[in-house]
Amino acid sequence: MGVDTRVDVQVAAKLFRGFGDPTRLAILEELAEDGELRVKDLVDRLGGSQSNISGHVGCLKDCGLVSDRPEGRQVFYRISAPEVVAALRSAEALLAVSGQRIELCPNYRLGP
Repeated sequence: MGVDTRVDVQVAAKLFRGFGDPTRLAILEELAEDGELRVKDLVDRLGGSQSNISGHVGCLKDCGLVSDRPEGRQVFYRISAPEVVAALRSAEALLAVSGQRIELCPNYRLGP
């Protein structure tokens, strides 16, 4: 395995860690469904604190998965590229064929 391949794998692992957090994944799903939402909208839909949701949105923005659009005193967030939605939909397709085995996998636990 060459150096470039290891670097690519490390970056890919970071991407999947971002998708692996339930709150960040839920935020991405909400944005994929509705296009643009404010942090307040996400808090209303997902629950949790404003600071927690805001922190996760900031993480997604820092990684380039989410973009923002200020409008007056409000900020609207949206998925930054169609490839993000494609990755979400590909994961849904994979879960349709492997979801039960993934759920039963002893290597990873669901929930906190």
